[in-house]
Amino acid sequence: MDNAQYMELFIEESKEHLQNLNNNLLVLEQQPDNTEVINEIFRSAHTLKGMAGSMGFKTMADLAHGMENVLDRIRKGNMSVNGDIMDALFEALDILEGLLQDIVQRGMENPLDISDIKAKLQGFVDGTDSKDSGQSARKPDKEGLSLDEHHFHVIDEAVKNGFTPYYIEVKLKESCLMKAARAYIVFKAIENFGHIIHSHPSAQDIEEEKFGLSFSVVAVCKAELDTIKKELDSISEIESIDIREIQPDDIKSRNQSENRKPQPQGTDRAATLEIKDRLSKATGRSIRVDIERLDRLMNLVSELIIIKNRIQDMQQYDNTAAMAESVEYLGRVTSELHDAVMKVRMIPIQTVFERFPRTVRDLSRSTGKEVKLNILGAETEVDRTIIDEIGEPLIHLIRNAIDHGIEPPQERAALGKPPVGTVELKAYHDGDNVVIEVSDDGRGIDIDKVLKHAIQQNLVSREEAESLSQQEILQFIFEPGFSTAEKVTDISGRGVGMDVVKTKIESMGGVIDIDSRPRQGTRFIIRLPLTLSIIQALLVSMGQEVYAIPIGSIKEILKVPAGAIKLVRQKEFIDYRGLLTPFIRLAKVLECPDEQVESGELVTVVIVKKGERLAALSVGELIGQQEIVIKPLGKALSKIKIVSGATILGDGRVALILDVNHLI
Repeated sequence: MDNAQYMELFIEESKEHLQNLNNNLLVLEQQPDNTEVINEIFRSAHTLKGMAGSMGFKTMADLAHGMENVLDRIRKGNMSVNGDIMDALFEALDILEGLLQDIVQRGMENPLDISDIKAKLQGFVDGTDSKDSGQSARKPDKEGLSLDEHHFHVIDEAVKNGFTPYYIEVKLKESCLMKAARAYIVFKAIENFGHIIHSHPSAQDIEEEKFGLSFSVVAVCKAELDTIKKELDSISEIESIDIREIQPDDIKSRNQSENRKPQPQGTDRAATLEIKDRLSKATGRSIRVDIERLDRLMNLVSELIIIKNRIQDMQQYDNTAAMAESVEYLGRVTSELHDAVMKVRMIPIQTVFERFPRTVRDLSRSTGKEVKLNILGAETEVDRTIIDEIGEPLIHLIRNAIDHGIEPPQERAALGKPPVGTVELKAYHDGDNVVIEVSDDGRGIDIDKVLKHAIQQNLVSREEAESLSQQEILQFIFEPGFSTAEKVTDISGRGVGMDVVKTKIESMGGVIDIDSRPRQGTRFIIRLPLTLSIIQALLVSMGQEVYAIPIGSIKEILKVPAGAIKLVRQKEFIDYRGLLTPFIRLAKVLECPDEQVESGELVTVVIVKKGERLAALSVGELIGQQEIVIKPLGKALSKIKIVSGATILGDGRVALILDVNHLI
């Protein structure tokens, strides 16, 4: 492996460890006594220190070492987690992320002065900066184990179910060559009688033989003390065994002490462990693949589909059974290959969503508001291209929701709302689209205020404003420089951001809508194509040209009498299943002849959808459904919003792909 490959591997693994640190620090802030999370954070910092040191990145290694020292004190029970420690750890994490970004961009470490943060971290280790280190530090139990309230709660419940809690200390002989294997035999013997609650050192350290000759455990068993000791005495290479029963008074006094402490909020321990288990299993089944290789594979599949379409078109000249069978087989294999490649490119949107709990935490503190983030549908899979692009728009929307949407606690209380505001991030599939929603339960958008500012900024005249719908008024917030904020903050209010959101979404072939209700909140709905390369489409002819309509946007195809088209306020509608649905003459939009409507009695109509909204497109001749490859338009045509791309048909002709989201 050459240096470039080592660097690439270092960067990828460092990103993973930094993300793990971020996620677990957020959990630790809510669950300061969660030893599982503390150990996980320690391991990430330790590994990051080692990797950075091996690559010669001394600043990164030194800072990770400083974090490691603090975490080591916490996990050994010599220091408790408090707000100052959490702030310092997050500050160190931010610096590490910045250092890694410099390495990514420049290939070398930025010579940054980290003396302040190092001194702050060392201060906690030395006990000079911790405001309550002497009073609130978790003291090790007399048995040499640091048990938290979770352990004592488990012991208490076990006692109620007939178990007896024991402290067991084992010392191995100096001649023991395989300490980890011997410890494993001891663990298995104890588990034959009950359950091990805690060990010192940790199970991982014992497995890696990171201990001397002694280790100790707390276990709950249904056997007598003598029975357990006799079983353990039969194990070879053990110098001594000390077993003591943990007295009920110890448990009672500990529980009373813990009950006086404020209880942590947030995700409970079981949910945390379940999530970790899912993630670890997923990680074990995955491998890293260079995205350029996937792109190359996808391009080859695209070319194969174009060739398949050409062969299908040639079939009309050689319509033998053998030819038909070969074409059908080629089509089936091509479709399966495409599906397989697409699944490889699909990534859970969780990789984007997991960045935002930290964002919400920091914004909540800087604005003085209490905000919680709910994430739904993080397992929803989207194309890698979307993953790379969607992060920036979502950051803008979340910042906007917290700064403009969520009210301060006092204002929420006066409105009868809970003091803690909620921002919800939700993702799900809808046909051939992926939908991402960002919503809040704040004050909502003031429609009258938006319209007033739009008129003042000459975005619309007073006469035109009278006929605008609520949705059309809300779209003004996406105009460059538009803002209704009375004061500018560090977070938002300059009129920069929302126009960037819309531009970025549209560049991915998507649309963004708004649903807002006064005093109830605002919801931004982003609708993106599931894949940006290959789709199923309905081909229609308009005059001499062929156009493609994505199948995922089609609800139904039908024929209606020309006389059923109604004119309401200078706009055409049809009655579709009892709903007054806008009628769009596609020929008029595309500026091509509309022979069918002029000469025929029946009009071919394609009912298309955009979320909950419907429209009826009048089309010429229906050609049929086909799998097509989306090719981007050149710069000259990129401003035509109703067209999202082009495709090459089997006969070599080019068909434009209609963007239904911009037609409705």
